[in-house]
Amino acid sequence: MAPQGYGRRQVLFSGSVRVVDFLMLLCFFLVIFFWVAGQASAQPLFSPTQDPMAGSRIFGAKGCSKCHAIEGIGGKVGPDLGKISGRRSFYDLAAAMWNHLPRMGKQMQQMGLGRLQLSPGETGDLIAFLYTLNYFSRPGDSKAGRQLFLKKQCVACHQVGGTGGVIGPSLDNLAQQGSPIFLASAMWNHGPAMAEAMRAKKMERPNFSGAELENLVAYLKSASPGQGTEKLYLLPGRPDEGRELFIKKRCGDCHSIKGLGGKVGGELAERKVQLGLVEFAAGMWNKAPAMLKEMKGRNIPVPQLQAEEMADIVAYLYAVQYFAQPGDARKGEHLAAAKGCLRCHQMDGKGGQIGPNFKKVAGLDQPATIISAMWNHGSTMEQKMREMSLQWPLLKGAEMADLVFFIQTQGRNQ
Repeated sequence: MAPQGYGRRQVLFSGSVRVVDFLMLLCFFLVIFFWVAGQASAQPLFSPTQDPMAGSRIFGAKGCSKCHAIEGIGGKVGPDLGKISGRRSFYDLAAAMWNHLPRMGKQMQQMGLGRLQLSPGETGDLIAFLYTLNYFSRPGDSKAGRQLFLKKQCVACHQVGGTGGVIGPSLDNLAQQGSPIFLASAMWNHGPAMAEAMRAKKMERPNFSGAELENLVAYLKSASPGQGTEKLYLLPGRPDEGRELFIKKRCGDCHSIKGLGGKVGGELAERKVQLGLVEFAAGMWNKAPAMLKEMKGRNIPVPQLQAEEMADIVAYLYAVQYFAQPGDARKGEHLAAAKGCLRCHQMDGKGGQIGPNFKKVAGLDQPATIISAMWNHGSTMEQKMREMSLQWPLLKGAEMADLVFFIQTQGRNQ
């Protein structure tokens, strides 16, 4: 049974979206996002044991917030984790935690904080929480959005608050929905008609960055009538439904997910930058001409997408990147030697005697268990490496995936 009220597909809140609103809304979304992913009839997109809601509590209880902020709330010693761009897959985040462990340990010591320990469950929950931080966009700048509305010539066809052209529909109602996902679906569905209108008026078709679209949404909210008292809605997506829609709408004819699907539009699960709602909306608009041309050449009908369908597809594409890197045991074995792991750990009778033999450690069957062990023993490893005049080995996300998968295979071969 789904959480109560989920069938309505709307999360309700009022007024401007402040940071506190953002975090509360994020927590509500996380429950739905991971619950649905775990309930999917096909293979789950997320591990059902990883709970981002619990991860948010761990972030506070373990003292992470004393050094790190999320959207300005928290410490100033470390970077604001809500404002870091780039990939955030499970292994990217695990690698970042590992790479910064010596620096974090030193800082905690200076602040009189003990080295925190994380159980496998806590590790998985914390990483799941950090993964979802950039799904929702930060509030944009309404003044900058107004300038964009004029500069990009949106005003030539659309009205907001009674000002603007009448060729296209008024954007007041769109603004009152309060979610960029409504804007994304409207821009996609009306894209061909908008392109024709712009050609008729000899207007250049504008492109938008994610930040620009955030500002534009902020302007639409501020300029539309009754924006201060109207209720705003945001749609949380359902990854399992998004997967079905991705197939049904024939997105897979051009785009691939983990190697399955078309090659024209590229691989969507291996993006260098993780796209949230607004970035996805901007990308859909900017690439619409090329996509429409390709669909026409392949005799693929242009799919219409309701806002809730768009939300589901975005949630699916966001979810598939969580464990995007599957890991390669052979590469992991080479890394274990190249990164100096075998100076302390033993494998197949080779290696050091300081640390435990990978094959004799029970329970290393889950990625979070291995990351937890690496984190908890970090201070001991750091001390031993100093004694041996070894540098702390840095790992990329893909390397962490390979190393973890290799260690998993050692446990399975006991």
